[in-house]
Amino acid sequence: MFIIVLQRLVIEAILDIFNFPIWWFTFGIKRALLWCMEVFKSGNAWLAPGLWITNLFVPMYGQYDWQGRIISFLMRSVQIFFRLIGLAIWLFFCIVLFVVWIAWPLAIAYGIFYALY
Repeated sequence: MFIIVLQRLVIEAILDIFNFPIWWFTFGIKRALLWCMEVFKSGNAWLAPGLWITNLFVPMYGQYDWQGRIISFLMRSVQIFFRLIGLAIWLFFCIVLFVVWIAWPLAIAYGIFYALY
């Protein structure tokens, strides 16, 4: 009984080694892409530049005089600018994570090949 279980484990391990690149570059990439999209969506929800854009011309604190409108427009413009920069950095971070996901097994294979030859 022990030999059958051990034989089955060895066969499964060998099949997993050969199946790993197929999974990584098909289903794994899809999962990683969906995860990166969710991370970007959470960053967008956290920074919320769209909310600031929709309220760009709404006076802050209910001050409807021209000074309050100018100050609120300028403050919201600065907020939108920096939040869009932050969102662009966040998008760059997500893209880097996705590229690292793709390149990781290739870098390991290159390192193994370089070490052997």
